Amino acid sequence: MSAEIQSFSDFAEIRLVLDGRKYRIDEVLNKEIVVRGHKIVPSKSRESEMCLHLQFEMDGQLCILFTGSTVLIDQCRKYSDKIPFRTTIRKIDKYFTFS
Repeated sequence: MSAEIQSFSDFAEIRLVLDGRKYRIDEVLNKEIVVRGHKIVPSKSRESEMCLHLQFEMDGQLCILFTGSTVLIDQCRKYSDKIPFRTTIRKIDKYFTFS
């Protein structure tokens, strides 16, 4: 009796992998970017509860950054259905925000 052999992709959970050149948020401030994707996961840092993995395009190159910014996390949650979108990350006082 021969059973059909399944492909790994038939039963495996697909994990969203965001790749690109890694940047620090201060390297991206005030520059126009195109947000391509994001993932929000529990933070490994004690400074924040959640961590935003933000995939974006800058100067034609695919990039990624990681931040615990609650404002950016909230904005990504609220506007995730609008991705991709063009924006600039600005720092206002001690907070980061899309503008």
